[in-house]
Amino acid sequence: MPRSRVAQLVAVIAGAILVAGLAGSASARTRARVQPPTEIQRAGKIVYCSDITYPPEEFYAKGSTKPAGSDIDIGTQIAKLMAVKAQFDNTGFDGIIPALLSHKCNAIISGMNDTAKRRRQVGFVDYLRVGQSLMVRKGNPSHVSGLASLSGRSVSVELGTTNAGFLEKENAKLTGQGKQTIKIVTYPKDTDAATALKTGRVDAYFGDSPVVAWYIQQDRSSFAFAGQPINPIPVGIAVRKDDAQFHAALHKAVRLMYRDGSMKRILAKWHMSAFALKTK
Repeated sequence: MPRSRVAQLVAVIAGAILVAGLAGSASARTRARVQPPTEIQRAGKIVYCSDITYPPEEFYAKGSTKPAGSDIDIGTQIAKLMAVKAQFDNTGFDGIIPALLSHKCNAIISGMNDTAKRRRQVGFVDYLRVGQSLMVRKGNPSHVSGLASLSGRSVSVELGTTNAGFLEKENAKLTGQGKQTIKIVTYPKDTDAATALKTGRVDAYFGDSPVVAWYIQQDRSSFAFAGQPINPIPVGIAVRKDDAQFHAALHKAVRLMYRDGSMKRILAKWHMSAFALKTK
């Protein structure tokens, strides 16, 4: 065989090896560290139901149609570990579990507290532990100092949340003590509940502590804390009970995020480090 022909063959073989090596390298970079269920792998994405009105966990930044927040970053990182994309479908919180059960999404990530009542319908993979706080107008004109001081006062809260349920239980206690109940004013969007306080339509707002901290940070001239955080509850990603494979994959992904530091970085970014799970 002529030397020129041999040289051409060597060049072709070398090129093929190089391409294969690059392809193998790219494949390694995108290989899933957590194996997703076949359905999600085929779709190439995880679809999350999220009520995108709950900063700093999920919200639309002013003038943007792209969701942002700690839950958005966490959900995106989980999808990355499974080598798929993340999609967040804006879903009202009072209808978010029915949306999951009717297969409109694969999971719920929306600052959702893991409670016994909800566990009757869905499974949870916990990733945070969050307390609840009262927020008042700057200067506290209604003199709210904690739960006991809410008797006879009005409090805004997002519809369908554990925060609303917690206040309803407080009302049962107040009734048993012969005291005035709390006037619970619900709103479909949490941001509307905060606006109701700012505009003086209610005496206080009640929500998860990170959310209250966010509102105060964004508008210190309007809002302030009242009393100490109460009732710490785990926050979890909700999945359908019959989706055991996905539940296991999510659990593994959350553990990996705590182990590799990505959860710590996300929580620090959104000033939520105090709400990390205690892990060994």
